[in-house]
Amino acid sequence: MLNWRIWVDRRGLRGDLFGGVTAAIVSLPLALAFGVASGAGPEAGLYGAVLVGFWAALFGGTRTLISEPTGPMTLMMATVMTRLAATHPEEAWALGFAVVVLAGIFQMLFGFLKLGRYVTLMPYSVISGFMSGIGVTLVLLQVAPLLGHVTPAGGAAAVLMALPEMLREVRPIEAALGLSSLAVLFLQPVAWRRFVPPQLVVLLLGTLLAWFFLADSDLRLIGSLPGGLPSLRLPIVSPNLIGVVLVDALLLAMLGCVDTLLTAMVADSLTRSQHDSNRELMGQGIANIVSGLFGGLPGAGATMGTVVNIQSGATTPRSGMIRALTLLVAILLAAPLLENVPMAVLAAITFKVGVDILDWSFLRRAHRVSYAATFIMYGVLILTVLVDLMVAVGIGVFIANVITIERLARVQSNYVRIVDPASDLSLPMRDVEKELFDQAQGKVVIFHLSGPMIFGVAKAIAREHRVSQGARILIVDLGDVPLLSTTIALAIENVILDTQAEGLRVIVAGANGKVLSRLEGLGVVGKGASTISAATREEALRCALSLLRKDAAVN
Repeated sequence: MLNWRIWVDRRGLRGDLFGGVTAAIVSLPLALAFGVASGAGPEAGLYGAVLVGFWAALFGGTRTLISEPTGPMTLMMATVMTRLAATHPEEAWALGFAVVVLAGIFQMLFGFLKLGRYVTLMPYSVISGFMSGIGVTLVLLQVAPLLGHVTPAGGAAAVLMALPEMLREVRPIEAALGLSSLAVLFLQPVAWRRFVPPQLVVLLLGTLLAWFFLADSDLRLIGSLPGGLPSLRLPIVSPNLIGVVLVDALLLAMLGCVDTLLTAMVADSLTRSQHDSNRELMGQGIANIVSGLFGGLPGAGATMGTVVNIQSGATTPRSGMIRALTLLVAILLAAPLLENVPMAVLAAITFKVGVDILDWSFLRRAHRVSYAATFIMYGVLILTVLVDLMVAVGIGVFIANVITIERLARVQSNYVRIVDPASDLSLPMRDVEKELFDQAQGKVVIFHLSGPMIFGVAKAIAREHRVSQGARILIVDLGDVPLLSTTIALAIENVILDTQAEGLRVIVAGANGKVLSRLEGLGVVGKGASTISAATREEALRCALSLLRKDAAVN
C-alpha cells in the first residue's frame, strides 16, 4: 500500500483488468460450490471469495496470486462446522467464524515471526498424500448430492457406508442433471475453455434448466440469498470454549499457510519472480480476519485462479483487487438468478475440483521413486479420508522424518571412525601430522568425526568408540564438524568419560564456533574440564607427544 504508484500506474493495467475479470468468472461458481460444501451456506462462500481476495491482494507478498476459498480450506471448515454443530449446536455458527478470525491472527503471527520459509519444508510424499486425500474426500462428499440425497453426517466414511442405499434410491432428475454437468466439466474442449470456463457453463445451463424446464420437478436449489453487503459479526467466545476454537484455528491457519505458499511457488515459476513468504502470510491473515468478521469462508492462494490470472496477462496485485470487486458486482446484480442454482450442479463443480486436486502425476510414479515415499503417501491419503486431515499430516511427517533421520544416520556413521596403527581406515593428514602420529608409536588414537552430526549418529559413536591395546591418549578430532546436536555432544561426553575411566587422557581438537560453545556449555572443554583442548589436530598431536615424554621421564 505504501508504494501507491502501483495502483495508479497505467502500465499493465489492461492485463490486470482482463486477468481480474477472467478470474472472477472462474471464482463465482467455485465460491457457491464451496459455500454449500462447507456447511456455512453459499453466501459464506461468496463473501469469502470477495473479502479474502481483496485484502490478500492488497497486503500480500505475491504479485499475481488469487486468494479465495479453496478445496482444502473448505474441507477443513466443513470438518470444523460439523464438529461444532455436534458438540455446541447453539453456538456453532459463531464459534465457526471465530475459528476463521483466530486462524487469521495465527497466520499474521507466523508472518511476523518470519516463519514463511519453514512452512513448506514438508516431505513431498506427505504433501502429495494429504492433497490427494483432500481430493478423494471432496469427491466422496459430493456423491450424495449428485444422486439427489443429503450428504450423511460423519464424513467420507459415512458416505461409503451409505452408498448402497443411496444407489437404490437415486432421484433420477437430479442425478441426470449432476452427471450431465460432470460430463461438460470433463469433456468441454480445451480450446473453448480459453473463452469460457466449464464451471460457468454448467452453472448457467443448470440454472436456466432449473428455472425454465424443471420448476415443477422438486429439484433441491440453493434458495434465497441475502441481498446487499455482508454485516459485521463480532466473534464472541465464552472463556470455557476458547480451548475448543484455538486448536481448530491453529490447524486451519497451518493448512492455509501451506496451501497459499505452494500456490505462490506456482506463481513464481510462471512469472519468473520471487514472492515474499512472510508478507504473504501477513496478508492472508488480515484477509481471513476480515472474512471471518463478516461471515465469509476462510481462503488461501488458489492455484486455478492464479494460473488463469497470470495467463490472462495480470502482472500486479491490482488484478486480485479487480477480481474481488468484479465478483462483488456480479453477486449483487445476479443474486435472484443464483437462488435457482441446483445443488446437483454445485456438487458436480466440487466433484471436479476434488478430481483436479488429486496428485495424479506422483500417484502414477511414486512406486518407481521410492517404496518408502509410496507407503507414506498412500498412508497419509487413507488417514486423510477415513480419520482426520491433521492427524494424517502429523503421522506422515513423523514417519517421513524418522526414515530420513535413519538414512542420514546411516550415511553419517561412515564418518565416525577410530584411527590407530592397527586400523585399516585411512585419514587424510598433512605430512607433519603423519610424522607426529608415527612418533607416538601406537600410544595415541584419533577418534575422528566429520560432517554435520545429528542425534541419529549417537549409536554409531558409542559403537565405533574403541581404544586399541597400549594406547595412552585419545584425541577427539572435531575439526571437520560444522554442526553438533545436543545428543551428539552428550555422546562425545560419554566417550570421554568412558575413556578416562580406562586411565587414558583425552584431548579435544579442532572444536570451534558453535561446536565449541556447545561443548563448553556441557563442561566437556573449557574451565574446570578434565580434558585438554587444542585448536588443531597438529597441536593436539604435539600436546600428546609432550605428555607421553613427561610420562616416560617420570617412569
